[in-house]
Amino acid sequence: MSIFRQLVVLALLGGLAYGGYGYWRTTQEAGAGAEPGGGGPRPATVELATAQTRVMQRTVEAVGTTRARRSVEIVPETDGRLVALNIAPGTNVAKGEVLARLDDAIQRADLTEAEAVLEEQANALDRLRQLRATNAVSLASVEEAVARVAEAQARVERARRRLDDRVITAPFNGVVGLTGYDVGARVTEGELLARLDDLSEVEVEFGLPETVFAQVAQGQTLIARAAAFPDRRFEGTISEVDSRIDPVSRSFLTRALIPNPDRALPAGMFLSLTLVLDEAERIVVPEEAIVFQAAQTYVFVAEDGTARRRAVETGQRRDGVIAVTSGLSLGDEVVVRGLQQVRDGAPLNVLARDRDATAAGSADADGAPT
Repeated sequence: MSIFRQLVVLALLGGLAYGGYGYWRTTQEAGAGAEPGGGGPRPATVELATAQTRVMQRTVEAVGTTRARRSVEIVPETDGRLVALNIAPGTNVAKGEVLARLDDAIQRADLTEAEAVLEEQANALDRLRQLRATNAVSLASVEEAVARVAEAQARVERARRRLDDRVITAPFNGVVGLTGYDVGARVTEGELLARLDDLSEVEVEFGLPETVFAQVAQGQTLIARAAAFPDRRFEGTISEVDSRIDPVSRSFLTRALIPNPDRALPAGMFLSLTLVLDEAERIVVPEEAIVFQAAQTYVFVAEDGTARRRAVETGQRRDGVIAVTSGLSLGDEVVVRGLQQVRDGAPLNVLARDRDATAAGSADADGAPT
């Protein structure tokens, strides 16, 4: 037999073998899906979940550090010895409350002297004006006396200001920090005594990628978490958005204000931030109900005890559920367990049903947007 005929025979034998294998596989699958008595396909045992609506949030993550809304350094404006120090770290002080006082004996004496000179010059001016009324003195004498009174008044103002500089008061309501001084210590002008922070709300600055620049605006909700308070979340709002994007990091700066009525957040604390870009109510089902096959995405919907394959379009995922943007209606029951046995048009043996999609997704969720 020639080589050509041998090749033809081998090709025929291969074709027969492949056809036989295909026939055997088809009969086996048909037998597996049939009832023992030949009564049609065996029902697939499944669990169902009901499509529900849920508010889905699209968010972006960031990190930042808190800083006080207002913060100043408490410093003396002159040299002197501390005679009073009302700085207790961590305590709240009101605007105008005295924080420290320097010895002021000399300044009080200077003020008393300046006030006495002013009174003397004022009395002299009164006498000259009376004499001027009778032309007993010249107008120039009266004008000179007026100048001396103004000079004396300026000395009084300077003496009073020097006296006021010996008292340091809080410029606004806030919390005072640590101090390294005690009563009796001598301090110099500009020396730091303590810091005063307004912590009624804290400001946090953070960077966001340029891809979300058009979606960030003042007033948007921000959720912050701190490692020191693992079971608590703080809500704030965007207060400022920078108009420039850094050409190196391709990000832009954003600032937010977080209310802090109980002063729980100090300045300088690291925060994990979640910014809500938008939110909308969507139809959702558990992620396990979605079947991805090549370029197709579909679910099996239970209709009158029968599985119906339905193509769907999906959106955002969160907490174990996925949004379905088209293909499903509210209340549709979808297969979430036993998908391997389900075929389009096959009967269903429902083991459990009315499994709420949102409840299924919350089993491992802590309520935080992602």
